[in-house]
Amino acid sequence: MLRLLVVGGGRMGSALIGGLLRSGWATPSECAAAEVRSELREEIASRFPGVLAVAAPVPADDVVLAVKPGDAEAACAQLRGGGYRRVVSIVAGVTIDQLESWLWPGARVIRTMPNTAAVVGASASAIAGGSSVTAEDLAWAESVLASIGVVVRLPERLIDSATGLSGSGPAYVFLVAEALVEAGVLVGLDREVSRVLTVQTLLGSARLLAETGEPAEALRAAVTSPGGTTAAGLRALEERAVRAAFLAAVSASAARAGELGSPGRSGIS
Repeated sequence: MLRLLVVGGGRMGSALIGGLLRSGWATPSECAAAEVRSELREEIASRFPGVLAVAAPVPADDVVLAVKPGDAEAACAQLRGGGYRRVVSIVAGVTIDQLESWLWPGARVIRTMPNTAAVVGASASAIAGGSSVTAEDLAWAESVLASIGVVVRLPERLIDSATGLSGSGPAYVFLVAEALVEAGVLVGLDREVSRVLTVQTLLGSARLLAETGEPAEALRAAVTSPGGTTAAGLRALEERAVRAAFLAAVSASAARAGELGSPGRSGIS
């Protein structure tokens, strides 16, 4: 019997399979991916030898639903009668109530939102459990998602907020990286040199946040001498309302996540 079926073989579904295999949570023969697109099935079979790649759901202990919002209802209909114990949804904007109504009575649904860093095992995931979910179910879901990064528990009403912050957050960081590389070139650096310095600056800064436990404002203050170079740069950012722009970006993304679960929703990218 398969331990886990991943429905949806796109970037996030594949990242989850890769994380589970790397961490030893499961062996290839214990996992399957259901994906309607033949090219993605071929890619999964090539990347993960031994993982069953199929066009439609097959029996397994548990399921991860990793499809676009507009495809979630149809995917849930395919899962009815499959005898699955739990369904973990990584579908943006689709609520637990919706998923429970599309599945079967008493379905144990856990909603989560990882991010694209799952590809390198460094995702930030938030989870929330449905009405039939037990403490054991949540612990199981955490063990699955821990294979691709860090996991936090939240009430479901905050999952869209987590989507706006950590779900979409990598795109904001990549935009910052793009801008810093361009800025390095603008002030005379070779593009590759600027890229290397930018990547290491972001990596080092993230490690300082993670490993020192210091709040961001304290670390920022520690490198900002009065009247110095960093103070001049920060002043330019504040004059251009960069902080307010990030606040607006997270709010807009969180609001959009909520809209995706409404009637007439569309897919995301």
